[in-house]
Amino acid sequence: MHESAGFTTSIVHSDRLDPIEHGSLHKPVHATVAYGYEDARDLAGVFQGTHSGYSYGRQVNPTVSALERKVSRMENGVATVCFGTGMGAIGTLLFALLRQGDHFVSSAFLFGNTNSLFQSFHVHGIDVAFVDATRVEAVAAAIRPDTRLVFVETIANPRTQVSDLAHIGDLCRDRGLVYVVDNTMTSPWLFQPVTADASLIVNSLTKYIGGHGNALGGAVTETGRFDWGAFDNIYDTYRTGDTRRWGIQQIRKKGLRDFGAAMGPDAAHRIAIGSETLALRLERQCANTRALTEYLDAHDRVAKVYYPGLPHHPEHDLARELFRHPGALFSFELDDGVDLFAFLNRLRVVVKSSNLGDNRTLAIPVAHTIYHEMGPGRRASMGIADSLIRISVGIEDADDLVGDFEQALAG
Repeated sequence: MHESAGFTTSIVHSDRLDPIEHGSLHKPVHATVAYGYEDARDLAGVFQGTHSGYSYGRQVNPTVSALERKVSRMENGVATVCFGTGMGAIGTLLFALLRQGDHFVSSAFLFGNTNSLFQSFHVHGIDVAFVDATRVEAVAAAIRPDTRLVFVETIANPRTQVSDLAHIGDLCRDRGLVYVVDNTMTSPWLFQPVTADASLIVNSLTKYIGGHGNALGGAVTETGRFDWGAFDNIYDTYRTGDTRRWGIQQIRKKGLRDFGAAMGPDAAHRIAIGSETLALRLERQCANTRALTEYLDAHDRVAKVYYPGLPHHPEHDLARELFRHPGALFSFELDDGVDLFAFLNRLRVVVKSSNLGDNRTLAIPVAHTIYHEMGPGRRASMGIADSLIRISVGIEDADDLVGDFEQALAG
């Protein structure tokens, strides 16, 4: 396979770039935790980093390693570490890179569990400022002398605010800050954060990259853009080899080892297979999303539709500038006269469920489920109304999806 191969070609043939047993086209599932060596010196060398090889399943596995190479190719990064979940990826990243007394800046428009995690780090002595990341000025105003890191999502879940990604990247580069971009909502097919000077990229592999709702996983990808030699929180133990990899090396060898959020080989295999059709699935999902949002935006029983692909969205122009398509997730509010739960119960094709990025279209009442624990005050600050419904659009036929919403709204 040549270096200039396209996105899908690179993913589909990724495993074959390394020899695979018996001419298999997929990296097999290596269902093992431990690895044996004939020479104890080799075992010691693997642990010390002077020999290539595998030490223990909590940190490395051949099937997981194959997926990590695949994700690095998708994101045009230099190295990736996979985790058991997306939350495991974010938690381990912060655990490995930040210390008590540090401060970081985060978008206020966050996935609910990420918000909860950041609040927990705050309780344990790592301070966080939540800001409107659609404006680089808000991020700049929150930076302090003890700020180490900035964290944003590409498109916010569920209200679809779009972060000012490129300008925040410029700011972080100028201030010497680690810039973490959660690319879950867009995936590497719609956007590559390395183009906005991201230092580290987070993906929940459970979502669009895996795509089939059958495996949990997360990843952190190093882009090679950050000067880790100037980052005080890298321990001396990990200041070896290529400076561009010091951060990801500490995330794997310190964070993954101590935090223990390891990915299993079976999940890695499922996600790797699913990733092969990422571009194909998202093209269909984004087309379906466009059809649905245009239909709902014109409906008299729908109060508001939040989707960056609609011209009235505040970051519509920014989304057009940044992304191949504006995503396959949107949310909307029903008119005051429509009962939220009665409407949802009338849906027949659309599944009432959590998760997103699935092949099936999923609907969930946000304030009553995934954001319920936040309380009304925090929800109000994030613009989450009681009638807000989040839709993750799947690959069904567009006419069937529009028809399902039509009959549910008519009820």
